[in-house]
Amino acid sequence: MALDSAKKREIIAKFGKDENDTGSPAVQIALLTARINQINEHLKEHKHDYSSRLGLLKLVGQRKRLMRYLKRKDHDLYLRVIGELGLRDRV
Repeated sequence: MALDSAKKREIIAKFGKDENDTGSPAVQIALLTARINQINEHLKEHKHDYSSRLGLLKLVGQRKRLMRYLKRKDHDLYLRVIGELGLRDRV
């Protein structure tokens, strides 16, 4: 259930500083959000897939930690990222 490479490149181009910037918090948050959305769609159809649900919870926790870090380090970028991804400021 991983993201395809074209979708990853598109996300990296949108949120990264250049095409090789895969480690910045903004890119990681965007990639995690795409995976979370993909797993959510999977779970709507397969309600009893508990191992995917556990993976989803781990991804949500990792994204939350990255968002907390980004909010502390670069608040303006944090606001831009959550605005573009449609996330709430709950951190």
